[in-house]
Amino acid sequence: MSNNVFTATSSKSESGWLKGVSIALSVVLSLPILVILSHVVLGDASVWGHLVDTVLFGYIANSLYLMGGVTIGVLLLGVPTAWLTSVCVFPGHKWISIALLLPLAVPAYIIAYTYTGLFDYAGPIQTLIRDTTGLGYGEYWFFTVRSLPGAVVMLSLVLYPYVYLMARSAFLEQSSNTLEVSRTLGYSNRNAFFKLGLPLARPAIVAGVTLALMETLADYGTVQFFGVNTFTTGIFRTFYGFGDAVAASQLAATLLFFVTVLIVLERYSRRKIRYHSSGLGKASRRKIQLKGRNGILALIFCLIPICFGFLFPVLQLAYWAFFDSIGLDKSFYKLAWNSLSLALIASVLTVFCALVLAYASRLFPSRSVNTAVSISGLGYALPGTIIAIGVIIPFAWLDHQIIDAVKSLSGDKIGLLMSGTIFALLFAYIVRFMAVSLGAVQSGLGKIKPSLDMAGRSLGLTPVGVLREIHFPLLRGSVLTALLIVFVDVLKELPATLILRPFNFNTLAVRAFELASDERLADAAPASMMIVLVGLIPVILLSRSIASRT
Repeated sequence: MSNNVFTATSSKSESGWLKGVSIALSVVLSLPILVILSHVVLGDASVWGHLVDTVLFGYIANSLYLMGGVTIGVLLLGVPTAWLTSVCVFPGHKWISIALLLPLAVPAYIIAYTYTGLFDYAGPIQTLIRDTTGLGYGEYWFFTVRSLPGAVVMLSLVLYPYVYLMARSAFLEQSSNTLEVSRTLGYSNRNAFFKLGLPLARPAIVAGVTLALMETLADYGTVQFFGVNTFTTGIFRTFYGFGDAVAASQLAATLLFFVTVLIVLERYSRRKIRYHSSGLGKASRRKIQLKGRNGILALIFCLIPICFGFLFPVLQLAYWAFFDSIGLDKSFYKLAWNSLSLALIASVLTVFCALVLAYASRLFPSRSVNTAVSISGLGYALPGTIIAIGVIIPFAWLDHQIIDAVKSLSGDKIGLLMSGTIFALLFAYIVRFMAVSLGAVQSGLGKIKPSLDMAGRSLGLTPVGVLREIHFPLLRGSVLTALLIVFVDVLKELPATLILRPFNFNTLAVRAFELASDERLADAAPASMMIVLVGLIPVILLSRSIASRT
C-alpha cells in the first residue's frame, strides 16, 4: 500500500490548498529565525566589533561554565537514579521512580528564589547559625547562593529529570540477558553498570543532557536573579536596556550557533553509535535485590534530588504563601486570569496550526512539505529571548510602515497594531512551542491506519471532512496532551513574555520575577505556587504513562 494517503484517497484539486497553507505557515513561523540570521550577514560590523571587545567573551565563558556544571550535575543525579529504579529493587523503588519526575514541575527561577530566601544572610538557616553560635557577619563560612555555582546547582536540580527519563527508558529496554552475560563473565553489579549498562544507554543519556543544556541556555530568570552574565541576560539587557536591536540580534545569533552545535552533536552521537539488543526478556524480570544497608543507601540517594528539587522548595513556598505573603488580592486574580487565558488561547492556536501541518504532511509526504513541517518545529530549540527579538523586529518595522501609510493617506495617527500587543506574544508562543504540539499530533496521526482515510473518502467525505469526522475523534487524547503541555509551558515562559508583553499587562511568571527581583520573595510565593501546581498536571500524566508501560 502506498504511504501517500493523498494519492490513494483524494485529488490535488480538492486538498492541494492544504499543501500551500502548510508551506506558507512554516515560512511565517520561521520568520523570527530568519530575522536573527539576517543580522549576522546584514548587521553593522562595528557593533559586532564592540561586542567582541567588551562583553562577548564574558558571556561565552559564563555560558560554557554553566553548561559544563549542569552537565556534571544532571549526569550525577539522573543516571544513577535511573539505573537504581529500573534495574534494582529496594524499599519504595516503585513510588520513588515516579517521584523523581516531580522537579520537572518547578521552573528553575522559582527554585532559585526559594533557596535564596532559605540560605541568604537574612534567611532562616544563617539566622539560626548566628543565634546558636553567637557569631556575627563575616565570622563564619557559608556558601553564597547567588553565584555561578549556585546557578549550576539550581538548574541541575530541576533539569536532571530529562536525563533520568531518557536513561531509565534505555535501562528498561536493555535485555535481562545482558545482565546474565555480565555475571557469567564475572562482573560485579558495579562493573556490569560501567562496562555494559552505561555504554548501551549512552545515546539516550546524551539526548537527555542535550535537552538539559538547551534549557540551560534558554534560562533567563535564574541567571538574572543570581547576577550571572550569560547570553540570555546580555541579549535582554542590550535590547531592553539599551534599545540596540542590531547588537541584541547578533548576540542572539551567537547563542543560536551554540544551540545548533548542541543539536548537531546530539544527532551525530545517535548516528555514530548503534547498540542492539535481542529483546528476549526485560530487565524488570530479573532485578537486582538491594537489601539491608545497600537498600537504605539506594533509597537515600534517590530521595536527595526529590527533596532538594521539589519537596523543600514547595514546602517553603507554601509557608510563605500562607503565613508571610501579602495574601491574595484582586491583582492576583487578574494575574491568574491573564496567565490562564493567555495560555489557553496560545495552546488552542498552537495545536490548531500543528493539526494543519501534521495533516498536510500525512496527505502530501513530499520533501517540500516534510521540510516545511520540520522547519516549523525549530522554535522549541531556541530560547524565548531569541524568539522574542526575532518577532519584535519585523513586527515593529511592519507597524511603522502601516502607521506611515495611514498618516500619508488620511492624516490620522494610529497606534501599534502588532508589536507590543497580545498578538505578538501569541505569535511568539506558537513559534516557541510548535514542536511540542506537532510531536503529539504527528504521533497520534501515525497510529491511524490509511485505510480509514480511504473509507472516509469512499463515503464522500472531503479531506477536511475525513480530518473532522474520522481523525479528530481518534486524535482526542493526543490533542488534549498537546494542549496541556503547551498550556503549562506558556504559563512558565518568562523571557519572551517579559520582552513582548503589552504595556501594563502582567502574568504570574513575570509578577513572581518582579517581586523576587525586588527582594519580596515571600510575596512572590502565591504566584510561584500556582505555577508549580499547574505544572504538576503534565508531570502526573507523564508518570501515569510511564507506570502503565512498566
